[in-house]
Amino acid sequence: MLVLEDGRRYEGRAYGARGRTLGEAVFATGMTGYQETLTDPSYAGQIVLQTAPHIGNTGVNDEDMESTRIWVAGYVVRDPSRVVSNFRAQRSLDDDLEKDGVVGISGIDTRAVTRHIRSFGAMRAGIFSGDEYELSQTEQLAAVRSGVEMAGQNLSSAVSTKEQYTVPAQGERIGTVAVLDLGVKTSTVNYLAERGFDVVVLPETVTGEQLVELAPDALFYSNGPGDPEASEAHVELLQTSLRSGTPFFGICFGNQLLGRALGFDTYKLPFGHRGINQPVLDRVTGRVEITSQNHGFAVDAPREGVVESPAGFGRVEVSHVSLNDDVVEGLRCLDIDAFSVQYHPEAAAGPHDSMYLFDRFRDMIVARTSSAAQATAEGESE
Repeated sequence: MLVLEDGRRYEGRAYGARGRTLGEAVFATGMTGYQETLTDPSYAGQIVLQTAPHIGNTGVNDEDMESTRIWVAGYVVRDPSRVVSNFRAQRSLDDDLEKDGVVGISGIDTRAVTRHIRSFGAMRAGIFSGDEYELSQTEQLAAVRSGVEMAGQNLSSAVSTKEQYTVPAQGERIGTVAVLDLGVKTSTVNYLAERGFDVVVLPETVTGEQLVELAPDALFYSNGPGDPEASEAHVELLQTSLRSGTPFFGICFGNQLLGRALGFDTYKLPFGHRGINQPVLDRVTGRVEITSQNHGFAVDAPREGVVESPAGFGRVEVSHVSLNDDVVEGLRCLDIDAFSVQYHPEAAAGPHDSMYLFDRFRDMIVARTSSAAQATAEGESE
């Protein structure tokens, strides 16, 4: 039984592990990439409903994992595949759901649930199967309503690496980038390494002193779950780094934290953006990108023109906006080397329209390094 916070109930068949799970009910519109969705740490604490009707037909494999485990709190699908039919498959999806203890439900009208969430917003929910299915409606609803609201939650400590590690640069090395792991995906780290960065992945508990000691050429904030308003320590760390002149690139949760570091507010969206088909306008080039997204919060910044950062970081402009609802999808600083986007340019899974952002980040570091080398050479010649 899927039970929503407002009392709406949907009966189906148990899928994955049996038992009880609680979380925020959200929907994801991707028609492929279910394994990448499930292993994306940004989905921690959420019961994810897939709007695509057929799930599991290509199975799962070790190569497409975006982290070491499945992170969703629960899983809702209409028609799980009874067989696995892909040469890359190593296991079935329900095998992994059971192994990681993910309670799911299948065989329900997912279109009806999606329309309900679109109308009334993401809300607390629970899935009850096995012995938990036998609880009374009153008991099940009480359990759901006792769950934690997503607003105000800091979940980065649950998904971040516990130990620092390094992924070496591939090809010509151009520098070191420190990645604050707030729920980083494997693809993101790999794409940074492919562009010549030694990627030093840091736990979310890293201090300003530790970052200064590391002395990276650039700082990167990853995607991740939770409410950006509850991550003030990460905002303060970013402000310190920006004041030191360290170049910055942030994605998804990192975009929200850059917004707060610049002095803007953030707010919770009614039902968020989740899927691999979200249209975004690059206001600088006029180009439309189809993007991969997973966020329930957004930055509240002026959409038009150039404004002064309320926190004193110079001029800022909104670089990207959603074509669905005009939500801020990117920020660009004009007086410091910092920019961010609300979506996932690594697109695992999803379209590759936004891969240029990794190149833009690389070019920013190369230009900065070249300028510094030239200034040093001129000083020595004098």
